[in-house]
Amino acid sequence: MADDSYRAIKSLLAGTRPEELREGLNLIEKEIAKTGSRDSKPLFEILSTLFYIDTLDQPELVPILNQAISLAVGFGAWVIPVLVDNLDAGDFKAQWAIAHVLGRIGADSIDPILTKYAWSSDPLLRAFLLYALGKIKSPKVLQAAPLALEAAHSPDLELRDTATRTLGKLVESIPPAQMSRQLKQQFLDCLYANLSDANGCVRAKAMRSLGKMAKYGHLTDTERGQLKAACHHILGLDEDHEWDRAFVVRKEAEEALAQT
Repeated sequence: MADDSYRAIKSLLAGTRPEELREGLNLIEKEIAKTGSRDSKPLFEILSTLFYIDTLDQPELVPILNQAISLAVGFGAWVIPVLVDNLDAGDFKAQWAIAHVLGRIGADSIDPILTKYAWSSDPLLRAFLLYALGKIKSPKVLQAAPLALEAAHSPDLELRDTATRTLGKLVESIPPAQMSRQLKQQFLDCLYANLSDANGCVRAKAMRSLGKMAKYGHLTDTERGQLKAACHHILGLDEDHEWDRAFVVRKEAEEALAQT
């Protein structure tokens, strides 16, 4: 890559004007097409600075961040170790973006993420790792099921919440025939237990994940009946007439009920 191209890209991505940032990203895409992603490490380092964009403070930059994430995915599997290491950065915005990149890269991310998870004891980092695993659309995410099940019982709220959501994301990618009866029962036991969680967000994620188990063909007719009864209870449609006080839980129950 020519020095003048590198300087131009660096200058454009150092700004905050959407049109300049977009121009810089388009130049990166052209350079990758010419030189290949493996020879573009300096460009990836510049690109990754956009992961720190605060889209709540600057909503006009949401398309820029989305374009940066898509470009990062295009660099390929060689960036996975770099991304996994950068999840330790401690910046929520960057961790969210990195998790999306890892998830969209796909199955090649699974083993590095699992290794990082095993070596970490930080609940927040583990939550982002599980979030990334939930973004991977591959049957190979079956490997992550034991970790997600364990984390769904964590005393840490963020980790428990994310893991409960991740269980539902995993069943989107794991064909029913590849999930053993024992593992499916572990999913069901965990999610029904979390329907009684003190936190409304966890209860909502549990209901959403149960709905996905129905939607993606993981439930028998009997299990669908059990889910339907649970939805009726949460919505106050059974003989107890005591609905869940959290609107978000009731909303998820209505959506899950449609899958039964």
